[in-house]
Amino acid sequence: MTQDMFSRRKLLIGTAALAAASPLRALAQGAGPAIHVMKDPNCGCCSAWIEILENDGFAVTTEASAGTLLMRYKLDNGIPQEMVSCHTGRVDGYIIEGHVPVADIRRLLLERPDAVGLAVPGMPYGSPGMGPESQREAYDVFLIRRDGSNEVFTSYAAA
Repeated sequence: MTQDMFSRRKLLIGTAALAAASPLRALAQGAGPAIHVMKDPNCGCCSAWIEILENDGFAVTTEASAGTLLMRYKLDNGIPQEMVSCHTGRVDGYIIEGHVPVADIRRLLLERPDAVGLAVPGMPYGSPGMGPESQREAYDVFLIRRDGSNEVFTSYAAA
């Protein structure tokens, strides 16, 4: 009987500890900036990029969109056609187009430039969600200004 009580006590204490820790874990995972991502529901690289954001503490919500509706969303939100990629996020008033690294999103939110947001045009291999960084091809992250012009925000050399 003593062994049963001891096991039951351990189980109750363990369960209580897990229950108490669960909200803290969820809070920690969603403690970062909230970002809403428009993406094709069948796109694996979009899902991989979203997972990277979530693992870095962003609170991510998604919305399925594709084809002309998704393209219209991009253009209506100031993304020039030559800057488009596969998914589009909105975070704290900025648009994030494509496979933009988390460090660049955080820098944008810290510096707060007067801009539409950031873009990684196309889908460069080795950018976040597009394959191993150790095999990365060179690519640039562009800052898109409100007048439609852009400038290099960060350059990533080939690995």
